[in-house]
Amino acid sequence: MLNGGDYTCVLCRGDTVYTGTERGVKPLVDWLNKKVDLRGFSAADKVVGKAAAFLYVLLGVTDLYAGVMSEPANDILIQNGIDCVFDKSAKAILNRSNTGFCPMETAVRDIDDPNEALIVIKNTLVQLQDNADKYAIK
Repeated sequence: MLNGGDYTCVLCRGDTVYTGTERGVKPLVDWLNKKVDLRGFSAADKVVGKAAAFLYVLLGVTDLYAGVMSEPANDILIQNGIDCVFDKSAKAILNRSNTGFCPMETAVRDIDDPNEALIVIKNTLVQLQDNADKYAIK
């Protein structure tokens, strides 16, 4: 399903399916904000960095497939008992222009607690949106 549609992530348990189409961690944060109960779900995601791994821990998924997964993300998932497989491993996730690290990966680099990571991730999303708004063509 992940590769067959325009999805960035797909979570399922039995006949219940949730899909995300937005890039990055936004769908995961949205589900957390809406308090969607995803405990026990299986997840498939195109790219999983450390920030996304923390969010999957908080969402309570039991297993995860990723097209690309960073080594820190893999460590977080394993430490939290989430079975994970991936097609490609990376030292870290790069930003969209491949000129440096993903801002989310950078934001949670020195964090080990999922709840602390959530606060930093939400703040980083706000900062990124503010910057996008500042440079938008009007």
